[in-house]
Amino acid sequence: MLHFDRWKIVLIYILCIAGLVYTAPNFVPKSQLEDIPGWLPNQQINLGLDLRGGSYLLLGLETDALVRERLQDLVGEVRSTLRDEGIPYTGLGIHGGNVVVNITNAGDAEKAEEAIEALSSIVSGNQFSTLPERDLLIEAEGQTISISLSDAAKRARVQSAVQQSIEIVRRRIDELGTTEPVIQQQGLDRILVQVPGLDDPAQLKALLGKTAKMNFRLVSNAMSGQQALATRTVPAGTELLYTVDEPKAPVLVERRIMVGGDRLTDAQPGFDQRTGEPVVNFKFDTTGARQFGEVTRDNVGRPFAIVLDNEVISAPVIREPIMGGQGQISGGFSVQEANNLAILLRSGALPVAISVLEERTVGPGLGADSIRAGEIAAIIGAVGVLLFMIASYGLFGVLANIALILNIAMVFAVLSVLQATLTLPGIAGIVLTIGMAVDANVLIYERIREEVAAGKGPIPAIESGYNRALSSILDANITTLISAAILFQMGSGPVRGFAVTLGIGIVTSVFTAFTVNRYMVSVWLRRRRPKTLVL
Repeated sequence: MLHFDRWKIVLIYILCIAGLVYTAPNFVPKSQLEDIPGWLPNQQINLGLDLRGGSYLLLGLETDALVRERLQDLVGEVRSTLRDEGIPYTGLGIHGGNVVVNITNAGDAEKAEEAIEALSSIVSGNQFSTLPERDLLIEAEGQTISISLSDAAKRARVQSAVQQSIEIVRRRIDELGTTEPVIQQQGLDRILVQVPGLDDPAQLKALLGKTAKMNFRLVSNAMSGQQALATRTVPAGTELLYTVDEPKAPVLVERRIMVGGDRLTDAQPGFDQRTGEPVVNFKFDTTGARQFGEVTRDNVGRPFAIVLDNEVISAPVIREPIMGGQGQISGGFSVQEANNLAILLRSGALPVAISVLEERTVGPGLGADSIRAGEIAAIIGAVGVLLFMIASYGLFGVLANIALILNIAMVFAVLSVLQATLTLPGIAGIVLTIGMAVDANVLIYERIREEVAAGKGPIPAIESGYNRALSSILDANITTLISAAILFQMGSGPVRGFAVTLGIGIVTSVFTAFTVNRYMVSVWLRRRRPKTLVL
């Protein structure tokens, strides 16, 4: 137990030195980290919202819009199905949250119901039953057929929209250059966003509050937007929208989308070479480039509206065909507005509109107070433990304290390498780790005392003490590690921060308290060769 192979000794030194080296950048001011060569460790622990300050938003998805969109798609599917089957119908539309259609001939009602049922598909089983659920509920009363979405279909659509929205929100926030944002689902249809270090929630809301559904449409030549507004007449196939600029001006655009925003592959802010005003340069994929080229070729001289979230941000006149798949959006933007628009277009459109349900800003002063309180608690706990170990076990207590310091260094090193976010509960986890690391040494030393009291010599007593304490140490730490894993899996936010530091601390404390401490004791035994052991 006290013998160490050469490779084990080398591994212990490597891990201990690496822990100290990777911890060191946390004690260097950020302004000086830039001077450190790139091949040296230069990563610091990211501080959470409660320590660093920042912005907190709780977003809610407008789930009713998801149901409406699905019902609108369902109207088109029912129309196509009945036409393909040659079944005449009337009154197809959405009424009271259901798609309703009247079959003209009573003899076709059953055939129509079977054809519509073919549109239904299996969603999933619910949590109480393994039976599959279908997405459509179809009811027939005479010649009237009513179709509604099942609860399983609504849940599936909401869950899919939430997961897609989380990824898009993450891409948008990443474009801001922030570090370690917390973006996670809360409840069924809400998204929690925490961005440490960002003290301007207005910019964050401007990015996240837009759906960013963009498309390109031709401006109608039937009449002007002012004429349509004055006469309150909108020709068939057109739609009256308004410009983003103030005062808002009406623009009559065709409903047909010539090129969809999903065809964009890139969008970057820039400046117009002629006027010097901020613009957004965009690029299409192959299909989008072909569609854009055909539209501009066939409609030279007509205004081409760029529509974002049902608002016209620009409506330039097509001067010549644009065949390269690249274009430019100008609309009197500021530099910040152009940058935000480019971020929105690059990250993609949200599947549904979202709204800010709750907003909080944590100032850096509050974070500094939390750090100071955490530091005081950690220092008091550490000093108390160090003094207790020295007072109780003398030289062996000093060795335990060295192992404890290495343990704390390794915890900070792992957090730095993983770029994990340290929160106030995370500091609590580190303080708890200090106590657990010492607990392992107490078990070992008390076992050694028992062996010495039984009359054994120094080496047999120490060997037996480590052997007998190992199972107790592993049992205690494995059960705590399981608890930390459950907290991480089931918890969120601060709970996860606590679980991360606790889990890392458990692994490092077992290594330092048992392996490193045992190695130091073995070195002491070989050099001093004591005849008796006083502990």
